[in-house]
Parts: sequence; structure tokens; C-alpha cells
Amino acid sequence: MNKPVEGPLPVDRPSVPVSAAPGWGSDFLAQMMRHLGLEYLALNPGASYRGLHDSLVNVLGNERPEMLVVLHEEHAVAIAHGYAKVTGRPMGAVLHSNVGLMHGSMGIFDAFCDRAPVIVFGATGPVDAAKRRPWIDWLHTMKDQGALVRPFVKFDAEPRSLGDAAESMTRAMQIACTAPQGPVYVCFDVGLQESKVDAFPALPDLKRFAPPETPYPSPASIAAIAQRLWDAKRPIILPGRVSRDPEAWARRVALAEHLDARVLTDLKAAAAFPTDHPLHAAPQSMFMTDHALGLVRDADVILSLDWIDLGGTLKTACGEAGAGAHVIQASLDQTVHTGFGMELMGLPPADTYLLCDPDVLVAALLPAVQALGPKRCTTTTRQPTPKVADGGAASTPSGMGMRAFAYTLSNWFAGRDVSVLRVNLGWPGEAWHFRHPLDYLGYDGGAGVGSGPGMAVGAALALRGTGRLPVAIMGDGDYLMGVTAFWTAVKYRIPLLVILANNRSFFNDEVHQERVAVMRSRPVENKWVGQRIEGPDIDLAQLARGQGARAWGPVTTLAQLERTLAEAVAAVEAGEVAVIDARVAQEYALAMTQGLTRKG
Repeated sequence: MNKPVEGPLPVDRPSVPVSAAPGWGSDFLAQMMRHLGLEYLALNPGASYRGLHDSLVNVLGNERPEMLVVLHEEHAVAIAHGYAKVTGRPMGAVLHSNVGLMHGSMGIFDAFCDRAPVIVFGATGPVDAAKRRPWIDWLHTMKDQGALVRPFVKFDAEPRSLGDAAESMTRAMQIACTAPQGPVYVCFDVGLQESKVDAFPALPDLKRFAPPETPYPSPASIAAIAQRLWDAKRPIILPGRVSRDPEAWARRVALAEHLDARVLTDLKAAAAFPTDHPLHAAPQSMFMTDHALGLVRDADVILSLDWIDLGGTLKTACGEAGAGAHVIQASLDQTVHTGFGMELMGLPPADTYLLCDPDVLVAALLPAVQALGPKRCTTTTRQPTPKVADGGAASTPSGMGMRAFAYTLSNWFAGRDVSVLRVNLGWPGEAWHFRHPLDYLGYDGGAGVGSGPGMAVGAALALRGTGRLPVAIMGDGDYLMGVTAFWTAVKYRIPLLVILANNRSFFNDEVHQERVAVMRSRPVENKWVGQRIEGPDIDLAQLARGQGARAWGPVTTLAQLERTLAEAVAAVEAGEVAVIDARVAQEYALAMTQGLTRKG
């Protein structure tokens, strides 16, 4: 991105200069949010936190944190989630009473599954029944509001005093930032917010409440793992949930090169290894290809760096008998497994299991391996950028060929600093090479539909002013469920390019219906019934314009797509939100189809 937008967001400022002296409970809560270092609060206004809202405006002046108005509570959490995917730091989301929490719960679940730090604030009450207004306050009060999301947050609290609030908010920040990171929820009673206070508690010394260091592997464990990897003939590395730290990225590359180990990466996770590196052994995909599974099956040592669903991968590759390789697993993930949901995935067999952060392990392991002998990888030639000509059919009766569409985008953006915020489910992983930890941010964690727009806005907010062009490639179903999130990006001039892979269908379910039809010897031709988003077609570009964005489409040919990209990128470089409705074929990349139909 050649002309990054700089300077503060065009945030709403109070019409009358702020002069209010702090003296209410919510004034202290607002000061605590500033003290914790929260830069932004995404929120949809609600009466349950009217006291807090007043304090954010008339005491803090809507600065540090700044409020970002959203049109749906799920967007508030998704924006904070997208922000965390870039920065690794929490952003705040504020949800109105129980109804807002129920709206936002899908976003909280996504953040939990994605191990993303998000601070969710809520409100309820008045808890004191004598202070409730008729009807509405009764509907918006719960005895235990946190119970709605307790199974998929790391911590929740409903403090009863300001001192309790200070401790709860400090603990929430500490726990959210402790690996594995995740969302937390703190709920404030209306009575606590609107109580007159003569003296506030002291603000905590946050240096004394920093997140703990992650466990460090013992020197004996490091020496043994280094020797086993060095002795291996066919080692393979599976980097999964790792950080955006460029130095950690460089250490992973150096470790693989020193061992001459093959590396596989996953489209569900953010970029973890350069995909054009000669040691990157198979294209990325949401589901592993048969070739990638063969590499896992043939390995003699497998190093998993918090790989998503290691158990499922090993079972699919090796069957019920399990992997013949020595499996080394580095992950803290079991510390948040509760058994409520199955986001814990299958239980992976591990011959060496280290309860530590994968970046910590690699930092300790690299010098130990380097001490054993010279670097073994001598090939430095990078894999070439895919060519449009290799991308399959340019068009089909239902739209641009999916692979040709993806290859066209990859070629058009070649040489630019682009952050791909997400890709649609049918994406062919070989189409676009990622060479930096911010080149690709992964999927949403919970595999729902509708998170894409909000997460794209949050990630673009975090990337604003960095010189990186934020590009979100998403399906039409995901877009339609969350399109109003883009209004927030337009309002606050958060530059963002959205490219819609519009196949006019909930196509993932067409693939499933085809599988069922084959299993039951029924007509495959009927798979589309009850799935298509057409008749009438929805004007996706007009929906974007309704939010104030620039929009183009429908774009139906590769040549038209290239011309439109030039206009759209120019708009983004000028600080705008740009949306392209690209009509793509009702098809998936081969790897995705294999994963959906594989019985293993």
C-alpha cells in the first residue's frame, strides 16, 4: 500500500468541552479501561451501560479508549477479534445486557476457538429489584449473565463494588493475555455504574499483574528433542497457532533449514512459514491434501507446533493404528479444555508432549540443533509465483473458475505488501504465496458464517497506517450475514478492500448434499435445492454502497476483475472501503472437496 492513511481516526468528539469531575461509579470503570491500555471499544449503544457511556464521553472525552459504533453486537466482538489477530493485544467490546451478549456470543465463541484475546464488557440490572423500571429492566436483568458464555470464555466476573471491579478487570486482562489467549467477560450492574462515589479506589500497579511467562522446557528435554530431530531421516514440522512475531518466524525457517525438514501449513491458521520456501512441501488448504497426508504418514519424526487438530490429522493420515513416527507436541491448549464443547479436537498421541508455547520451544531448540552440525538444507530457490495460465478454466457457466479467480488475484497483487485477512472456503491454497507473518491471518476459529466482515474491519483497523494493504476474500453468505460491519469501517475511515467470491449459494452444503446423495444412490442433480442465493440475485455491491463504501459489480470476467482491482485499490489507498462483487463458479478447489468427502 503506497499511501498509508495516517493520523487519528475521525472519532466523534464531545460537542461541549469535557469538564465533568469524576464522582460516579462508571467514571472509575472508564478510568480503569484507560489504565488497562485499551485503545478502542467497539459497541452498539444500550441503556444497561448508559452510565459507563456517559463517563467515556464526559470524563474521558471519548479518547483512550475511543468508541467505535457498530450496528450489531456480533460485529463488536468480531472487530476486536480481528484487531487481536494482527496485534496479539486485546481490544474492548461492550455488549448491552443479556440480549447484546446473546447477539455477541457467536463472536465470543470464534475468539475462544481461535485463542484470541478479547475483553468483553457487559452490563445488567439494576440487580436491586427495587430500582428496576417496569418491563424493560426486568427483561434485561439476569442473576448470572456470565452463564450465557461461561463455557467459552477464559474468565468472567460480575463485580459488586469498585474495588472488586478494579481487581476483576485487572484479572481479566491478565488472563486474556496469558497463553493460550482467549476472550474474557466482565459484567457491570447498572447500580454500580450509577452510584455516587466520594472516593475512588487506587488504580492497580499493572506492572505487578503482568501475564505470567509460559512454561519453559527443561534443558534435558531440549537436548533430547534436538538429537531426535537431528537423527531423523524424514522429519516434518507442522506449525499451527504461532505468533505474528517476525523473529519467531525467522527462527522457524532456520530450524527447518538446519534439519532439512519438510513443513506443512494450514489455511485455518495464520501464516506460519513462507509458502514459497523449497521446504514447504504441499499447498495450504482447509483440509489436508492426499499428498500432504502422505508426507505425514511417511515421516519418522513429527514436530507439532500447536497444530490445529493434530489428533484428526494423524488419524486421517495413518488410520486407527496411529502414526509410526515419533510425535513431538508443543502446546498449551489443554489448559483451556473443559469438555463443554468439542473445539478441543481429537486427543492426539504424543511421544514427547511439552506444555509450552511453540515459539518458546523453537527459540530454545534452534541453538541446540545448530550445535549438532552444519545446516542440511542447501536449496535456496524459492517456488515461483503461480501464473494465471496455470489457474484452470477462466470461466464456467456459473462464473469465473475458482482457481483462475484466485491466481488472477495473486498475480495482480504480486510485489505489494498485502495482508490477506481471510480467504473463502473454496480457495486453492497453491494460488498465493505468503512470505511474512502478516501476509495471511487465517480463518475465524469457530467455523460459523457471518464473522468475516467484522473481523476484516478489526484487522484493517490494526493495520491502518502500516503500509500494508488489507484484503479480505470472502464468500457471499459470510458477507450477507455481516455486511453492516462495513459501515463502521466507512465511518472511521478504516481502509479495506473486500473481494467477494460470489457463487450465489451456500455451496459448502451443496457439497455435503452431493455426498449424501452418492451414499444413498439418489440424484446428485438435486443438491442445489434449498441452497442457492438467487432468484432473485442479491445486489451485493448495492448493499456495500448502502453502508457508504465504494463498490463494483457484478464482475464476471478475469479481464474485468483486473480493471476493477486498479480502481478499488486506488480507493483504498485514499482511505476508503472498497467492495468487489466477483461472480465465481459454483465449485471448490480439489483439496477442499477431498476434505469434505473423505471418510477418514
